[in-house]
Amino acid sequence: MIKRTFDVCLSALGLIVSSPLWVLIGLAIAIEDGGPVFFTQPRVGLGGARFRAFKFRSMIAGADGRTARRAGAHDPRVTRVGAVLRATAMDELPQLWNIFRGDMSFVGPRPLMPGEIEACGDGRCVPLEAVRGFDERHSVRPGLTGLTQIFAPRDIRRTHKFKVDLLYVRRASLWLDLRLVALSFWITFRGRWEQRGSKL
Repeated sequence: MIKRTFDVCLSALGLIVSSPLWVLIGLAIAIEDGGPVFFTQPRVGLGGARFRAFKFRSMIAGADGRTARRAGAHDPRVTRVGAVLRATAMDELPQLWNIFRGDMSFVGPRPLMPGEIEACGDGRCVPLEAVRGFDERHSVRPGLTGLTQIFAPRDIRRTHKFKVDLLYVRRASLWLDLRLVALSFWITFRGRWEQRGSKL
């Protein structure tokens, strides 16, 4: 209850304070290539419930085609405006609305897309639902930030990221959440969210 109250109050404040930025970001995206300002994707939330996550578009329109894939280092699909948005996590400002609605929390495991797979070293492709820890990580709301988003290198396998997610699930507390939110603001201030290694 305390965590949800914290999420509602902080997301409401964030929506109000960041509203001028929404206008500037929307204009910058529209001026660069004339494409849509927002981008939405289906995600898996608390208890496996589906919801649509909102973001500012940081890639060329239609970048994913029919199959979504994670952005790599120096990904040619990322626009110039998008590169700035991703480095500062400003592309995720619209997810404040997801937090306010209750789809997400400020802190928690990163929300996954339905049907995501993990490519194993032996060439096999395994559904993430079959990876150990998948169900437990969905016993809490997914988060805008968290232990994995801050401390895990971007390019390690999701099986390893799940272990960090489970560490958060088992040790979650309001004090831990406050520290992770503070660290997230520091990373945003330094523009290091796109670092492949340590962001701190």
